[in-house]
Amino acid sequence: MSGDLPLFTPGPLTTSRTVKQAMLRDLGSRDAEFIAVVARVRQQLLWVAGAAPQTWTCVPVQGSGTFAIEGVISTAVPRGGTICIAANGAYGKRMVTIARRHGLEVLPLESSEERPLDPSAIARALDQATTRPALLAFVHCETTTGLVNPIAEICDVADRRGVPTLVDSMSGLGALAIDADAHPGMTWVVSSANKCIEGVPGLAFAIVRRDALAACEGRARTLTLDLFDQHRGLESDGQFRFTPPTHVLLALDQALAELRAEGGPAARLARYARVQRIIVDGLRGLGYHTLLPDELLSPIITSFRVPAGPGFSFGSFAAAIRDRGFVIYPGKVSSADCFRVGSIGRLRESDARGLVGALASIPVRPSPTG
Repeated sequence: MSGDLPLFTPGPLTTSRTVKQAMLRDLGSRDAEFIAVVARVRQQLLWVAGAAPQTWTCVPVQGSGTFAIEGVISTAVPRGGTICIAANGAYGKRMVTIARRHGLEVLPLESSEERPLDPSAIARALDQATTRPALLAFVHCETTTGLVNPIAEICDVADRRGVPTLVDSMSGLGALAIDADAHPGMTWVVSSANKCIEGVPGLAFAIVRRDALAACEGRARTLTLDLFDQHRGLESDGQFRFTPPTHVLLALDQALAELRAEGGPAARLARYARVQRIIVDGLRGLGYHTLLPDELLSPIITSFRVPAGPGFSFGSFAAAIRDRGFVIYPGKVSSADCFRVGSIGRLRESDARGLVGALASIPVRPSPTG
C-alpha cells in the first residue's frame, strides 16, 4: 500500500496502487481521450447499478456525495413541492437539512438509529400526507451504524403510491446489490467515487431514469448543481459544463476496471464480509461490543460502543491506534457513544488482523457489560 496507513473508515478509503497511479498524468478536459474516459465511466456506473442505458442515464457532478444529493433534491423537487425523507441516522437527517435550506416542505420520518427503516411506516406516512410528495428520499446503507435499509420494499411502497424515490447509496453501490431495472419505484440512485467503488474523492454521480430527468427541465434552484443541464451538456458534446476533476475521473476509470476484474459487486462484498468478520470477532474477543446485533450488521462499517468509565478520550484512543499504523473514525450515533470501524476499500484480511492486534496492545479495556 505504498506506505499508506490502512483506512478502516467509511471514506475516503484505502485505494490500490494502480488507482493512485492512474492520476499521474494530465489530460485536458476537452481532450478527445478524456471525453472517452467520461463516457466509459458513465456507462460502467450504469453496469454497477444494474441499470439499462435505454432506461437510465448517469449524471456525474463535481464534489463529494452530498453535492449530488443536493443536486437531486434541488433539481427534482419543484418550488413549493414536498419531499418525504425517511431517516434512521445522521445521513438521512442531512437530507432534511438540505431540503429545508432550499425552502422545501419536508415530511420527515425519523426512526431509531438502531433499526432498519420500516416500509409499512413509510406507507402510512405517504397515505396520510395532505399532498403527494414529489420525492421520497432515504439512505441505502446508513453509515452512522452500518444498517442496511430494505430498498426493494421501500421503493415498492413508493411506486404503488406514484412517488419517485431518491436512494442515497453512498456506502452501498459497488458492493451491496442494486438491481435498478428490477425496481420500478427506484428513480434516483446517488453515490460517489470514493466508497465501495474504491476511487478517490472529488466526484459524485446520480443514476436516474431518463423520463424522470426529462421532467426536471427548469426546476433547478442552483446553477452548478442543475443535474438536468449537467446531463444535457454531457449528452451534447461529452463535456462537463464547468472544470471537471480530471485526475479523479482517471482514477475512477481504473477503479471501475478493477471492480469488474474482481468479479463485480458480489465478489467485492464477499471480500468486505471476510474483513469485517475478522474485525468483529477480534474486537469482541477483546471485550468490545457492537452497537447492533449480528442480524443487523453489514460488511460496510461497524459501530462499537466506546469503553465505559471516566477518562476515556476517543482522540487519544484513535491517536494510539494511528501510532500503531491504522486509522478509525469517531461515531455518529446520537443515542450511544461509539467509534466506527469500516471494512471497505482496498483492505486485506491481514490488515484486519493487524488492526485487532493493535487494539489488543492498547491499555484500554471495555467494561464487561459494554
